[in-house]
Parts: sequence; structure tokens; C-alpha cells
Amino acid sequence: MAGLLTGAVAAIVSTDPFDADVFADAPSLRVVARVGVGVDSIDLAAATAAGVVVTTTPGANEVPVADHTLALMLSVLRRIAEHDAGVRRGEWNRTGPSVPMELTGATVGLVGFGTIGRLVAERLRGFGVRLLVSDPLVDPGAGPDLEVVALPELLARADIVSLHAPLTDATHHLIGARELASMARHAILVNTSRGPLVDEEALRAALASGHLRGVGLDVFEHEPPDPTLFGGDPRVVLSPHIGGLSERSIDEMTQRATASVLDVLAGRPPLSVANPAVLDRLIPTPVSAR
Repeated sequence: MAGLLTGAVAAIVSTDPFDADVFADAPSLRVVARVGVGVDSIDLAAATAAGVVVTTTPGANEVPVADHTLALMLSVLRRIAEHDAGVRRGEWNRTGPSVPMELTGATVGLVGFGTIGRLVAERLRGFGVRLLVSDPLVDPGAGPDLEVVALPELLARADIVSLHAPLTDATHHLIGARELASMARHAILVNTSRGPLVDEEALRAALASGHLRGVGLDVFEHEPPDPTLFGGDPRVVLSPHIGGLSERSIDEMTQRATASVLDVLAGRPPLSVANPAVLDRLIPTPVSAR
């Protein structure tokens, strides 16, 4: 990263690592424009100390994340990846342990009920599910067709647990060994939020013990993950942190990130700043980007 940033005043980035050393080696840098909303890979304190504005693009990828969440749920429940692999091997497994499950009528627990959680709920309503929500910021009367409960109750009752919480110190390993053990043995876990919400070692142990019917993960504690993380377990469906990406969302996020760069270099406060404390250090005179 330091080599790429030599002489650069701006960077349009994905999940590239920006730690204190990178900022120290890039004295010309004025703005890091994140194509996406997560800033887990960026040391915001170091960016602020270096006078670098960090921007994000909220609202551009929420719909594809919600769509991908449903895709993972259905892939696990209907055993799509497992059956695809079987047919390609010349198998025709339609009975016994190969029989899929249904989403219709299931009890689905949404952990986190921000914009994406609500979009997922909208999509699930068409399947006639029972909706449970756990979110300390949501009013118990949030909706007539959903029930707001504490996390332990949600985990105990849900057939499907879907994570939509932000990553903070309080939510790191929100789902650990104790929480997994409290879920029903037939339950499935889906995570399209942030990888460190789940203790992956505890999840591996739960699957090895026969607990949980399946898992759908788009995010991981370390990305990309060790390809042997879950071995060949057919109960696990994985995707490469692609939930928020679509042709439309990439185009919109790239345009927004570019606009943020142009704003900062022109001395204008950009939208969606992740470290607003740095804004008073913006140089009002425009500079040319290279």
C-alpha cells in the first residue's frame, strides 16, 4: 500500500489495509474514499492524526446485501450448492438426508434492524415467516408483524438467525460458543454483516459436533479466509464478501467515492465522512490529483 501511495493525494479503495504505517509513509495523502460503508481496515485515529479525510458510500449497496441474504438463506435451506455438486458428480440424491427444507413458515431472527435488516424483513414477508428482531435501538412496537426480543430469546426460538449488526467492541464475537449452543440443532446461521461478529472457531466446533443444520457466510474474521476453514462441509455455503456488490451498486459507489475525492481536493466538505474531526483541517485551496 505504501508503494502504491507514493506521491498520491487521494485513494479510492475497497477493503485495502490503511494502518498508521501506511499513513506515515504517505505524507501527501489527503483523502481515502472507501467504496462501501465498512472502515474496519482503516485506522481512523491514524487517518485523523495525519489529516486524512476518510469517506464512505452509505445507501448504495443496501439492496444487494438484502438480496444476497435471502440468496444465502435459500441456498442453505434448499441445499443448492450441495445438489449442484452432486449432479456434476453424476449423482441424483433426492431423498433421505438430501431432502431440502422450506423458508415458508419458518421463524427468522434478525440480529440488528437498521436499513438492511428492514430490507431483509420486507423480502421475508413474502414467505409468511415469523419475524423476531433483536436490536437495542428498536422500539418494541416497531411493527405489527414482528416481535422485538432479547438476543438469548431470539437465538433459542429462531429456525434461521441472520446477522445485520455493525462491528463494534460490544458486538465482536457476538455469536460465540454459548450463543451457538443456545440455538436449535436444526437452525441455520447467516452472516452478511461483518465477519468478526461470529467466533469462527466456535462455529467450526458447533458444526463438527453436529449442531446447526447449515451456515451461510459472506463475511469472515480474516478476508480472504483460509480455504480449508470449513473443509468440504456441504452444510456451509460461502461467498467472497460480495453481498453488497452488483453492477448497479459498484457504479453508484464508484461515482460517490470519486465525488468525495473531488470535494476534498477542492476544499469542500464531502458527504459521509467517517472521521468528521478532521474536517476542520481541510486546506481550502484546491490541489491537483495525480
